Amino acid sequence: MKIVGRSPRIKTAVSLSLMLCMCMGILFGDAARAASGEESSPKRDGALLRSDSDKVAPGLRQRSRADRRGQDKVEIILQLNGEASDELSALLRRNGVHVRKLFRKLNSQMVELPASVIEELANYEEVSYVSLDNEVATMGHLTTTSGAQGRRAQTNSAGASYQLDGTGIGIAIVDSGIYASHKSFLNAAGASRVVYSKDFTGESRTDDPYGHGTHVAAMAAGNGQFYSGSYAGVAPNANLINLRVLDKDGKGKTSGILAALDWLLTNSAAYNIRVVNLSLGAPAIDSYKNDPLCMAVRRLVDAGIVVVAAAGNDGKDALGRKLYGRIHTPGDEPSAITVGAANTYGTDSRSDDGIASFSSRGPTRGYWQDAAGGKHYDNLIKPDLVAPGNKIVAAESPNNRLMLLSPLLDAVVTLDATNKMMFMSGTSMASPAVAGAAALLLQLKPTLTPNLVKLLLTYTAQPLAGFNHLEQGAGQLNLAGAVDLAKLVRADLSATTGLGAPLLTAATAPLPQSTIANYTFQWAQGVVLNQNYMNGAELITKYQKVYATGTLLGDGLRLNDGTLLGDSTKLSGGVILGDTIVTSAGATMSDGASFCTTSVLLGDGVLLGDGVILGDGVILGDNCSADGVLLGDSIMAQSIISNGDQTSSMW
Repeated sequence: MKIVGRSPRIKTAVSLSLMLCMCMGILFGDAARAASGEESSPKRDGALLRSDSDKVAPGLRQRSRADRRGQDKVEIILQLNGEASDELSALLRRNGVHVRKLFRKLNSQMVELPASVIEELANYEEVSYVSLDNEVATMGHLTTTSGAQGRRAQTNSAGASYQLDGTGIGIAIVDSGIYASHKSFLNAAGASRVVYSKDFTGESRTDDPYGHGTHVAAMAAGNGQFYSGSYAGVAPNANLINLRVLDKDGKGKTSGILAALDWLLTNSAAYNIRVVNLSLGAPAIDSYKNDPLCMAVRRLVDAGIVVVAAAGNDGKDALGRKLYGRIHTPGDEPSAITVGAANTYGTDSRSDDGIASFSSRGPTRGYWQDAAGGKHYDNLIKPDLVAPGNKIVAAESPNNRLMLLSPLLDAVVTLDATNKMMFMSGTSMASPAVAGAAALLLQLKPTLTPNLVKLLLTYTAQPLAGFNHLEQGAGQLNLAGAVDLAKLVRADLSATTGLGAPLLTAATAPLPQSTIANYTFQWAQGVVLNQNYMNGAELITKYQKVYATGTLLGDGLRLNDGTLLGDSTKLSGGVILGDTIVTSAGATMSDGASFCTTSVLLGDGVLLGDGVILGDGVILGDNCSADGVLLGDSIMAQSIISNGDQTSSMW
């Protein structure tokens, strides 16, 4: 796939493309609730809970109380923390209560019932969380600028040469379907690499009448056999698993995505599915620790599957001002690799790259609500990194809805419907580039855990000068550096490997820099975590316990009255914990002017009293102080942050 230039025709089409992408980025509407992180809190599935947290999603309890006659029928996602008791099972068999779908691996189900039953349902101990089954909707040469092309040719330990192209790795595309007959998905023998397709929309079709999923799949794994390889995907020989969760209009339900992820947990081994791409999202209302989609993503990652999610396309408001706090779910899940969009300005060189204005910025603003109605925000730093997502050309499905709405999206004029191309912009395009990158790392080193894949991608990322962690995470995808570093990682690592044991087969780490398209840059040399970051050479020279499955990279950090502490049982002493969010100066991730201190993001989710982030003229919360008085600088600010209450889908 190709990053196109800036001709007048392209400019017009791109503006339309951007408008479309900001309306279409796959949206789904389940939120998540997060805890404050006290060590004394009880645990469930690795997530901290609070005894005073509400088990019912915001707004549902009031809806339940208002339904006095049981006439308000709702579809909910019911999450359980154990086996259903006889009493709960009896409730679920009542007249008017219908269990429509079971997600056995996720211990969840979709239930249709009167809203009046919700409060009663939440009283059962085995009920973990109740939320609505919300609607879901969509959100240079890529291989050259990412460094993939320069690392195709490899030699194994026996001296045999091979192509680093994703061979043998399955990438699941959870999207609007894939047009499997497109020539971008052929292997060398002429057979389709779309090895399995399943519909979860109820439309009984697995092609792509909407047009989003085919483009996304080609970003990850288009073969590049045609058009002189201009539109190749990052992993051009990976297998594709097509899980269709969005209908002909690009819409779906949370329950449909849960069904697809539940299927993945059961069938991943049969197709060697090591990577899942979720170029979809919805405003994150609940904390990630209660959101059913975030919980499902955590299950997948704990099972050893890399999950890549788009950050969202809500990076600016209608006036073009920066928006902060608009990371979408499930991109707000810490175990996912959340991807924002970079703008390469149509060149292979990375010297002029920046963050696309539409790319959603952190912090995450999902929240959990206490019994008194108080909101406690997550405020995690996201995205984790960025990848090219502006003016990307990739496969087009025939007569798709997006093309019918905007014919100027057509990028290649041909009568061959199986080889047409279109271009789009969005974090939906950036996410599959990282999914393809993960597939290459896993082909190179199959023993890598999801946490190690995330580390390699962020440690080697290129910090983009002038952008802070909340905009770019660690920096821009550098697949060349990630491959070079992954080749040195020991293949015999396991959860029993001792803390501080050598991580690499080499005596020393490689020089932390890469050269792509004649431009040399430094690696980030760190990873973004929760409300901070960590860096240091020991991240890559010594084994850290947070690299195992069943844990989070952030589990090695503890907070004590706003102070960051390292857990010596999870991290070695040479790992440095950051205490600021910085604007990159273009060298390492931790280099640059202070954007704000981490203490601004700590303190039970309150950001400067929902007032102002320092260093960027940013308004937080409701643009008012605690007593409801408007902050004096609010109308002069250049950037705005969401208060987490947005429910509309604006991609």
